[in-house]
Amino acid sequence: MSLTKAPKRHRFPVSIISQAVWLYYRFNHSYRDVQEQLAFRGITLSHETVRKWCTKFALHFINVIKKRERKPSDKWHLDEMALKINGELFVLWRAVDQDGMELDVFLQKRRNKKSAIRFLSRLLGTYPAPRVIVTDKLKSYVKPIQFICRKANHRTHKRLNNRIKNAHQPTRRKEKCLIKFKSAPGVQRLLSLMGKARNIFSVEVGRYKNKAPDQRLAFSDAKAIWLEAALQLLSV
Repeated sequence: MSLTKAPKRHRFPVSIISQAVWLYYRFNHSYRDVQEQLAFRGITLSHETVRKWCTKFALHFINVIKKRERKPSDKWHLDEMALKINGELFVLWRAVDQDGMELDVFLQKRRNKKSAIRFLSRLLGTYPAPRVIVTDKLKSYVKPIQFICRKANHRTHKRLNNRIKNAHQPTRRKEKCLIKFKSAPGVQRLLSLMGKARNIFSVEVGRYKNKAPDQRLAFSDAKAIWLEAALQLLSV
């Protein structure tokens, strides 16, 4: 298989499709920004085409990256943030490990015990139970963690959860770039792939803590994972 081939019922090759999807989910770009960047390279398409690609192939890239990314550490940080979507208030639940690798994001309507149970159950369906869970002082976490993660050490000390507070920043930047979020399913898809792309292209690369040769090597590994997912589009 080759990156120059086009998937079934598509005109453009997977190399262009994967780059458009990568630009949108990796950086603070709108569909029109991606359209303009591709136009500079001589690739003429509409922003609606970029939107359809991002909607159609996002889940595929998420699944491939999930299989190839490293295993998380046994210390998790959990937090929530408020998001307004089309004028309606939602709560985004997020979990990261101690190195900043995003485990999952989950959009819900409430910030209560049932929502905490739903989010923890979703996490434990994908990853083994952690040794330590760090949260803020939200009481909705207490009983679900005691019941679902009985062996975990639950910590809520002040400023101990700054790791995940920083993980919220890319979401706010994307929200500002798009002016506002339009739909809940679209936000869930957008932030899920944004987090997975950031895991391999930012957290693993370590642009602020690793030496340049190590960064280049890690970026090559991340690129290989993304291109592997792109090649698999030919058989989707």
